[in-house]
Amino acid sequence: MNFVLARSFQGKMDEPIVINNFIGGVMVPCQDHIDSHDPSTGLVWAKIPDSGQAEVDAAVNAAQAAFEGWSCKSAQTRANHLLKVADILESRLEEFAVAESRDQGKPVWLARIIDIPRCVLNLRHFAHAIPHHLNTSNVNPEMGVVNYTLREPQGVAGLISPWNLPLYLLTFKLAPALMCGNTVVAKPSEMTSVTAYMFCKVLQDADFPAGVVNIVFGRGPSAGQALITHPQVPLVSFTGSTLTGKFIAQATAPMFKKLSLEMGGKNAAVVFDDCDMESCIATLKRSSFINSGQVCLCTSRIFVQKSLFKDFLEKFTAVAREVKIGPPSDKDVFMGPLNSKPHLEKVLRYISYAVEDGGQVLCGHGVEILDLPPQNKEGYFMRPTIITGLSDKSRCMQEEIFGPITCVTPFDTEEEVITRVNDTPYGLCASVFTSNLARGHRVAHKLKAGTVWTNCWLVRDLDMPFGGVKKSGLGRESTQDSLEFYTEAKTVCIKI
Repeated sequence: MNFVLARSFQGKMDEPIVINNFIGGVMVPCQDHIDSHDPSTGLVWAKIPDSGQAEVDAAVNAAQAAFEGWSCKSAQTRANHLLKVADILESRLEEFAVAESRDQGKPVWLARIIDIPRCVLNLRHFAHAIPHHLNTSNVNPEMGVVNYTLREPQGVAGLISPWNLPLYLLTFKLAPALMCGNTVVAKPSEMTSVTAYMFCKVLQDADFPAGVVNIVFGRGPSAGQALITHPQVPLVSFTGSTLTGKFIAQATAPMFKKLSLEMGGKNAAVVFDDCDMESCIATLKRSSFINSGQVCLCTSRIFVQKSLFKDFLEKFTAVAREVKIGPPSDKDVFMGPLNSKPHLEKVLRYISYAVEDGGQVLCGHGVEILDLPPQNKEGYFMRPTIITGLSDKSRCMQEEIFGPITCVTPFDTEEEVITRVNDTPYGLCASVFTSNLARGHRVAHKLKAGTVWTNCWLVRDLDMPFGGVKKSGLGRESTQDSLEFYTEAKTVCIKI
């Protein structure tokens, strides 16, 4: 990393970082730029390329030119390239953690122990796993033939990643796409582009083949649309809002592109009266408020069995009030700012909606004072907020908020709560808390969600399918699912 960029991560720079596109293995300047704000101060700290059709065309051309050479390499050779990138990234873990924190708003400790290590794991996991799943064969002696299958790469993969887990989710797409033999044009969120830019330098330092990975920065309606509708991009992997995912599906349908869409959620936790209360509340603190509630898997509805409701609410509210909010560089801070001013304003509107719909705000925004250092007064901070008294059809119980707001409501029976949890347009994940293992299995089977955790949350295994149902997504991501998405199967039959 250059000296100017390094200084900026320590908050000692007056001039914003100017980021370039990465096309054909080199940094390419862009004429127009977008301001990127430090969420903890509200100040501009980076200038992001405002790319469009011309930049996307150049990136796709570079990826196409590199495709034949990359796809013809053995899986082990491709793996060796990714493993070298992983090693360099791991050696710069602290540098990337600090940058991810400043760019996105999450605490440095969170980026240090979760985001960047998971980026390294993504690269290493797919480098090691994919080669074992690429081809199969079968001998049919009665017909006198040998059949075998090839998993063939499709060409240029278009990858669009979100702002909440910027490098983590980019590498989750990038690693399997590359290991399957595709080349890539990626577009990170314009609100969190800095670590993707730093990652380009890692690729250069790893002598990664030019043109295999291209990263174009810019807005969704310009750079994003140019990428998803490009005739030479046969498959698109997107993580983001349901609204944007719907647009991508509509725009690409006439082109018959392969799509993987990981979208919104309205995730529920079901707390039965036989749960381990202490463990449950500690888990729900994380699942509701980690990364300021800006994880697609965060819990935003908590259904508590009526006999436990009052006790649970008192203890959970007390825990939420103790959450420390402040500068993300502070090691004792649990919640940093939200990612942007418009997003903060959107999240705060839902508190007003809750009051309009008859809800009661037990703690959080407008109830407790938020005391911040002077340099953070213009940052995008809010307190973790708990709301009760809402009907299941209210806006806060039906719509994705994507912030540190969770709604708590009582229930009576197992059958009742299953119906109520399933009564949303989303189905990404859910959690169940009970000491009755049979009930845990039974409820998990009936909840309409892509992942159900029992007595835990966000325990991820990259070999297990990840994705949602209903408006939460289309397709799955995992070792096998990603392999199938980024390739097409071809059967070859040989007479012997």
